[in-house]
Amino acid sequence: MRAHFFSSRALAAGVVLVALLAVVATTCREKNAMNAKRQPYSDKPPPGREFALFAAGCFWGVEETFRQVAGVTATTVGYSGGRTANPTYEDVCSHTTGHAETVRVEFDPAVVSYPHLLEVFWNSHDPTQRNRQGPDVGDQYRSAIFYLSGQQKAAAEASRDALEQSGHFSRPIATILEPAGRFWPAEEYHQQYLEKHGLASCHIRTP
Repeated sequence: MRAHFFSSRALAAGVVLVALLAVVATTCREKNAMNAKRQPYSDKPPPGREFALFAAGCFWGVEETFRQVAGVTATTVGYSGGRTANPTYEDVCSHTTGHAETVRVEFDPAVVSYPHLLEVFWNSHDPTQRNRQGPDVGDQYRSAIFYLSGQQKAAAEASRDALEQSGHFSRPIATILEPAGRFWPAEEYHQQYLEKHGLASCHIRTP
């Protein structure tokens, strides 16, 4: 009778363990599937369009700011400036990949110029804070311009220097300018996040 009692308990424990493992496996599959849902990647803009890459804190608010600009034809949030391939949001938040939350802006240069997009960038955040925007702290929230050409680099430098000399900010501008490497689109649930959730903005400054 006692042997039967212990065998029943062992059987019940085994059933519970199997159930827990199944739940864990399902959760992992769901998480991996969510992470795999990314926009198709292309490093070339459509004909007649150009790309610009800006990092200015949480990419939800940055994206929404640029989506309001006439001449911006598409936006994609993602990760730039890091060391590892195909990072997930969890990877970037671990501070081990070096990526910044970035918005890739597709625009029509016949309607809006790159210098004007730079103005929107400067006005959408506090560029005197390198690794922080409001309550968001970490290198993934750093202020950065990832330029895609010599023309973009020259325009970004001129814009930064003019703003610095204007005395608009009481502290030095901390924004990093660096050549663009591979841009990795973020998971689908991050794309147009504020619009999907009926929110206007999550940024501390607006243009």
